[in-house]
Amino acid sequence: MLEIAVEHVKRVHSVVRGRLESDHALGTASPQHKRTVHHPGTANRITQSWIRCLNEYKLDPGSCIDPEVVSAAELQERQERLADVQAVAKVEMANLYQQLAGSGYAIILTDRDGVLLNYFGDPAFTHAASRTGLMPGALWSERVQGTNGMGTCLFERRPLTVHQDEHYLSRNIGLSCAAAPIFDHEGDLVGVLDASGESRLAQQHTLALVNMSVQMIENRVFLHRFRHEYIVRFHNRPEFVGTLSEGAIALSVTGKVLAATRCALFQLGLRSHDEIVGRDIGELFNVTFCGLIDSSIRKSSHPVPVFETRSGARFFAVMYQPVAPAHARPVLRGVASEDGGAACSALDALHFGDPRMAASVETVRRVLERNVAILLQGETGTGKEMFARAAHRSSSRAARPFVAINCASIPEALIESELFGYRSGAFTGASKDGQRGKLLQANGGTLFLDEIGDMPIELQARLLRVLEEREVVPLGGDTPVKLDIHLISATHCDLHKKISQGTFREDLYYRLQGVTITLPPLRERLDRCALIRHLALEESDEGSPVELDDRLLDMLERQRWPGNVRQLRHLLRTMVALRDSDLLTVHDLPDDYRAIAPAPLDGGNAAPDVTDTPPEEAADPAPPGQKLNPLESAERRALLQELARHEWNLSGVARELNISRNTLYRKLQRFQIKPPDKSLFH
Repeated sequence: MLEIAVEHVKRVHSVVRGRLESDHALGTASPQHKRTVHHPGTANRITQSWIRCLNEYKLDPGSCIDPEVVSAAELQERQERLADVQAVAKVEMANLYQQLAGSGYAIILTDRDGVLLNYFGDPAFTHAASRTGLMPGALWSERVQGTNGMGTCLFERRPLTVHQDEHYLSRNIGLSCAAAPIFDHEGDLVGVLDASGESRLAQQHTLALVNMSVQMIENRVFLHRFRHEYIVRFHNRPEFVGTLSEGAIALSVTGKVLAATRCALFQLGLRSHDEIVGRDIGELFNVTFCGLIDSSIRKSSHPVPVFETRSGARFFAVMYQPVAPAHARPVLRGVASEDGGAACSALDALHFGDPRMAASVETVRRVLERNVAILLQGETGTGKEMFARAAHRSSSRAARPFVAINCASIPEALIESELFGYRSGAFTGASKDGQRGKLLQANGGTLFLDEIGDMPIELQARLLRVLEEREVVPLGGDTPVKLDIHLISATHCDLHKKISQGTFREDLYYRLQGVTITLPPLRERLDRCALIRHLALEESDEGSPVELDDRLLDMLERQRWPGNVRQLRHLLRTMVALRDSDLLTVHDLPDDYRAIAPAPLDGGNAAPDVTDTPPEEAADPAPPGQKLNPLESAERRALLQELARHEWNLSGVARELNISRNTLYRKLQRFQIKPPDKSLFH
């Protein structure tokens, strides 16, 4: 036996003997003396483990017996038993290995008995791995291998490090291990994720990375396990919903809690799953099951504020709908269709009858599950990101990440590392722990590249290669990681023009352009009236919806809206915040909106100029340059009479005649009827 091993064996016996003698002295000391001696329960975890190994397991710290390895058949059976965890863990293990590559670490997954199921090894660590028994099927429980990262973590049920000579067996003292336990949705321990290497320094950041990977595994397994149920995802900060630290609760169709993640229990101040399973969502938060569904739909899957019933603490939550089976059309319960029948998807909720939007929604729905790239075009503010989120929410990837990146808002020097990530030390100023890029963060879900036309030309070639090969190599790395993403990109500029100017690659354009959707500007949408009402409801305070009077609605509908839906939403948000009552009128409208010339009456068709024509001239049944038959002349005269009787309140006239406002606008254009006074519209 090597001298270092002999010294280690002596040290183990000395420490165990010293601890036991200290414990014995504690038991016989006077009460005054007992107060000055540490209770054995507070002793170092490593020392306690050594005591178990020597006294309970009867292990020889100098043993050189080969490690136990289960049969191939048993290994396969254990791997199949943990198939759902393994499927997710493999991706996270690869990501973790990528971050630690070159540091001499192996990434290891064991089951609850300590049997090594999967292994990602650094080439520099191969020899040590075979020497110490780090191989699939090897048993690394504390009872067999003594104090070690995986086995002691299984016993302690919490993250820990076991560094070099903290190991019990002398043959393992060259290892440095960081391990964290993996729990299922019922709180049962199912395995351990471990990073083992020959590092001379016990690096706490390695344990932090392992623990983060475990959280990711638990969250993704949970979301996949309950993908056919309702899931509430929440956090006390809205920007953290959808991130690693969010809480998630699975609900039945009646709103009863089926399961919750550890983060959910922590945020709610609960200790066990028994305290939450079976309870109604209304017992946890000040919101009903249907209310939370409707709020999430109205807010387009943006977090809505809720309050915990017990403490009054504020959280931000999103209700995610069940993912329909592959053969079924995904639906959102809680939003009735026009005929009162089946509910509609998140995509359907994007329009209220506009034919162009309806056609776009139907096109995207047909390609959503066929891995076809989607390119969204349209003016700034038309709702391209909202459309992308709705497509994600309506797909089978709804429970997986949606990662958005604005290519125009990130400095050109940083966009490559932002997209692809980087290894520790990849460049000056890089984080010592490295960084997972947006592509890897979106793995399994949807990546939304906004303003794709502003991506630097040099970076376009690398993005094209990633999309073709479906794998990514972080900066400073050399090992590719497999990628499974649905790509949606968006732009407000003319990509064909950029291609002709040489600032956008034509081959990348055709890779992004699986299907191209052009979103109409707000001034051309035929469902403006319903959309304005919908957005006003979205911007309302919870439990206090605002209404718009007919004259205000008429004025809003006829604005030009150069900033499109974004401009409209911001205006409504301001008006709601400054309102004196829950009925908004023209008096709530800022002055600058009253001075803006109205938009065309019907979509993009030109409307007659609004002039100060006296009412008696406007009432002329024979418009200039137009010959009307007697029936048309009578209709025009009757329409003018109704307009005068309602003081040119177009909404009132439309209701009186039982026609839509769009139909009324078309009649005004057809008969060349001009409003008598611009002030009615400004």
